[in-house]
Amino acid sequence: MSAQRVCVSDFEEEARRVLPKAVYDYYRSGADGQSTLADNVAAFNRWHLVPRVLRDVSVVDLSVSVLGQRLSMPLCVGSTAMQRMAHPAGETATARACKAVGTGMMLSSWATSSIEEVMSAMTSAPGSGGVLWMQLYIYKDRELTLSLVRRAEEAGYKAVFVTVDTPYLGKRLDDVRNRFKMPPHLRMSNFSSSSLSFSEDDYGNDSGLAVYVANAIEPALSWDDISWLKKHTRLPVVVKGILNGQDAVQAVNYGVSGILVSNHGARQLDGVPATLDVLEEVVMAVGGRCDVYMDGGVRRGTDVLKALALGAKAVFIGRPVLWGLACQVTPPHPTRDGCSWIRTCRRILMTSCCRSVAEVSRSLVRRADCTSRM
Repeated sequence: MSAQRVCVSDFEEEARRVLPKAVYDYYRSGADGQSTLADNVAAFNRWHLVPRVLRDVSVVDLSVSVLGQRLSMPLCVGSTAMQRMAHPAGETATARACKAVGTGMMLSSWATSSIEEVMSAMTSAPGSGGVLWMQLYIYKDRELTLSLVRRAEEAGYKAVFVTVDTPYLGKRLDDVRNRFKMPPHLRMSNFSSSSLSFSEDDYGNDSGLAVYVANAIEPALSWDDISWLKKHTRLPVVVKGILNGQDAVQAVNYGVSGILVSNHGARQLDGVPATLDVLEEVVMAVGGRCDVYMDGGVRRGTDVLKALALGAKAVFIGRPVLWGLACQVTPPHPTRDGCSWIRTCRRILMTSCCRSVAEVSRSLVRRADCTSRM
C-alpha cells in the first residue's frame, strides 16, 4: 500500500511515477532554465503571516463572489490543457469536483473534453454550486475563435478568460527533447480538423505544441482585440497574463471585468517575476476598478491566504489538479478531495483569526526581510 498523500508534493511525486515521461514533463516543466518556475513557489516564503489572536472564530465563512457568482471559497481551478492525459475522465472529473465543493473551473480551449461535455458533467453532478468559465486563445481564424465563445455562451459558461501572454509558445526544453505531441487516442475536443485538434502524426523534431501555436494562434494580438472580443460576447471578459501595473491600467481602460495576474505557470518567458511579487502592484494600479485574481505556485492553504492579503479576490490552481487526477486509479473522488481543500482553507483562516474572507487584509502579511525589524 502506498503512503498516505497529505500535501501537493506527495501527489506530484506519485504522478511522476505513474504518468508517461513526456506527459509528466509537459505538465511539470517551465520555460528555458525554469528559474521562474521555482520562484513562483519560493515567492510565498518571502512573506510572513502576522495573525491576530483572541477573536471568536467558531464560525468561519469562506465564501466569495467572483464575477457575480457566489463560490464556496476563494480557491478556483485554472485552465490546464489536455487533462485526459492524466486521467481518462479528464476535465469532466474536474468539473464534477468543482460542482461538489461549490467553486469555479476555467476550461482550457485545449481541453480533451468539449465545452458541452464539461458543462454536462458539472450540471449532472451532485451539489448545489459550481461555475464554469472559458479560457480563450485568439486564433488566426477569428470566426473559429468566436465559435468557441458562442458555444461557451450557449452552454452556460459565465465568463471568458482571454490569454494575452502567448503570441508564441515559450521554449520548454523537455517538450523539445520529448518531441511532445498528444497521445494518439486523444485530441483537443473543441476542434474538428486534425490540424486544429492537435492530432496530426508528425510535428518534426520540435515540440509539437510549439509548431501548433506558430501555425494557429494569432501573434499580432493587440489591445484592440480586447475591444473586438467585448463587442462579440455578452459575457464578462477577463485578461489572463498581466504582470505589471501599466498593463493593468490599460486593461481597465479597455473595460475588462477582471485581471488574472499570471505568468502562464512560468511556461512562457523565463526570468519574469513570480506572480505573487507583482500582485500588489497590479492591485494598486487597478484601484478597485475591477477584480484581480492570481495564479502561479500556489501549493498550500497559507499561499491562498497570503495572496488574498495582497489583494487577490480569488486564487487559481493548475498543476495540483493534474497531480490529483493522475493519482486516481479509479475515477476521482471529487467530494473527498475537494473538501480537503475547503478544510485546509477554513483551518488556516481560523488560525489567523479571520472569520471571513472579507476580514483578510494587508496587515496580515509582511515581507520576511521586514518582519525581523518589527
